[in-house]
Amino acid sequence: MSRIGRMPIPVPSGVEIKLGQDEVSVKGPKGSLVQRLNPLVKLEQEGGELRLSPADESREANAMSGTFRALIANMVHGVSTGFERRLSLVGVGYRAQAQGQNLNLSLGFSHPVVHKMPEGVKVECPTQTEVVILGPDKQVVGQVAAELRAYRPPEPYKGKGVRYVGEHVALKETKKK
Repeated sequence: MSRIGRMPIPVPSGVEIKLGQDEVSVKGPKGSLVQRLNPLVKLEQEGGELRLSPADESREANAMSGTFRALIANMVHGVSTGFERRLSLVGVGYRAQAQGQNLNLSLGFSHPVVHKMPEGVKVECPTQTEVVILGPDKQVVGQVAAELRAYRPPEPYKGKGVRYVGEHVALKETKKK
């Protein structure tokens, strides 16, 4: 059996879990999320924790129990504390400005880039060159961060572009005469 799938998921106070026939919904202070369950996985709620187990002894059921354990643990963590992804803009004149559900980016193009945030995702700009993406769904937060980074990925000679905070960009040496 999957080692990850064996671990119980602790449910913090303030988080409400509803088990349906083929889905699980998690509701908390940061929002609510729903996940469809695979028929190869059984989910039981015991007191203040959730336990997943494979429905049969097949290899696929074992793999799915670990996968769904991770997905549901991320849902519980997301609705209780939330997820955040930080980006930094490196380059002269590169700036970001949050306006409601839109993020205005100046990335050296002849036009400003306006990115609309999906439902449930908030964006903040503590400084002009820093962007913080917040939300309860780990996958959506990561996808929005990847889309913003894709507008201007870090280039290898000067390192200019949009990068994750803490990301190391290997710089190439320029051509010598």
